[in-house]
Amino acid sequence: MLSPKLDPTVRFLLEAIAAEGNPPLESFSQVEARKVAEEAMKLVGGKMEPLRSIENLRILGPAGEIPIRIYTPESPAPHPALLYFHGGGWVVCNLDTHDVVCSALAHRAGAVVIAVDYRLAPEHKFPAAVIDCYAATLWVASKAEKLGVDPKRISVSGDSAGGNLAAVMSLKGRDENGPAIALQVMVYPVTDLSSFDTQSYQEFGEDHYLTKKEMEWFRDHYLRNMDDARNPHASPLLAKDLTRLPPALIITAECDPLCDEGAAYAKRLSGAGVPVTYTCYPGMIHPFFSLSGVIPQAFDALQQVADAVARV
Repeated sequence: MLSPKLDPTVRFLLEAIAAEGNPPLESFSQVEARKVAEEAMKLVGGKMEPLRSIENLRILGPAGEIPIRIYTPESPAPHPALLYFHGGGWVVCNLDTHDVVCSALAHRAGAVVIAVDYRLAPEHKFPAAVIDCYAATLWVASKAEKLGVDPKRISVSGDSAGGNLAAVMSLKGRDENGPAIALQVMVYPVTDLSSFDTQSYQEFGEDHYLTKKEMEWFRDHYLRNMDDARNPHASPLLAKDLTRLPPALIITAECDPLCDEGAAYAKRLSGAGVPVTYTCYPGMIHPFFSLSGVIPQAFDALQQVADAVARV
């Protein structure tokens, strides 16, 4: 049953999806699911925003080459830099599915956005994605001058699983004396894979796009075992120490199973003395941030992130 809290546009979208009667994502193999996700984003992802250039590169990480895509704005250098880690439960999505999001952030923030095509599960389980994203973070810091970015204005970001990875990059950077991260941006992040028993899971775990069963499917593909779920690099909400982390912008969607754990992470960061801006978008679902082709509020959230990055 659809929640009365839903925005009317979102309700219409969910009703249209239900009317199509397509099988749930978790009923597919991971290869089939990736095709389904990519085709879906072509219909609802919106339009690219103008940029000076978009360049595909492959950088060397500990486990081999990592594809990245660099979005350079038309404004003069030096720019802020924003690493972007795409969502998709660590199983689906890629550089193409988040092309529009990254172009919008680069254009609106006047930032060089570096999207990272980290290895996907289950072929590459935890912590493969963490390793790749951290290697890309190190690379951006080391190539700041070549990229035309200010090394003091490097931020990390992502949505859903990517928001999880952005949080983990901040933890790793602190603990491993890595590059200084100016801002961590998390859009409806996964912060706790050890339990799906929050109120938002109970209220929105069915019929509201992302489901509890789908999250269980993602978790089973990503983690090697449930011991991994208690590792702070998989569940940053379980980290004992959240002090000395970069300022954070956390965005959640009211009608999203992940809403409560995003809010909980914001509360814990704030309690640890980290400057936090937290916004819950009313009536929205997971993954509204990537649905600018059909949900106008996506532009509000994109602009909020862009403004935060530009202010760094």
